[in-house]
Amino acid sequence: MSLPSIAPYPMPGEGSLPGNRMSWAVDPDRCVLLIHDMQRYFLDAFPGDSEPAASLVSNIGALRRACAELGVPRVYTAQPGSQEPRDRGLLRDLWGEGLRDDPAHTAIVEGLEPEDGEVVMTKWRYSAFARTGLEEYLRDAGRDQLVVCGVYAHIGVLMTACDAFMRDVQAFVVADAVADFSEEDHAMALSYAARRCAGTVSTKGVLSALHG
Repeated sequence: MSLPSIAPYPMPGEGSLPGNRMSWAVDPDRCVLLIHDMQRYFLDAFPGDSEPAASLVSNIGALRRACAELGVPRVYTAQPGSQEPRDRGLLRDLWGEGLRDDPAHTAIVEGLEPEDGEVVMTKWRYSAFARTGLEEYLRDAGRDQLVVCGVYAHIGVLMTACDAFMRDVQAFVVADAVADFSEEDHAMALSYAARRCAGTVSTKGVLSALHG
């Protein structure tokens, strides 16, 4: 099975975010911005410049610029192309061979390319913590919050937020800076995160918190 072709759908607005059980607040002195799997292969499943892809890239860009201005660390995950079967593992059963070893698949999308001082971690499984050193990076940086944006909301984003919770790292899923296979999948991911493992926040809310 390969990735589905994703039909356009609207990004969730401020008024449609689920209620959080958590009372956490984003703190620029405690957080790291995680830009999750924003590679061409995954974004090509979305149609052109329509929603939610247009807002996804724009909102992540705004978060990234604000974090850079404030010295908040920015970490990317990126999956390697043409993985060996031993590395691909069970992902092959669900998603086939995945990305080719070609910039047309593996490169970060235009406008969000990593710059000097930003960290890129090779990602192997749904959770960004699996075989990446992300937890060690957070501990070494003295950070215990993870602001998560990128794709796909109900797969890697949600699994990363759950994994963060189990490692006593406060995760925040940015509702309008993630995207998914469908509006229903997107909403499910936000609902689960808000009820079980993370704070759901908007781009506007994160920017406000970062700037105090």
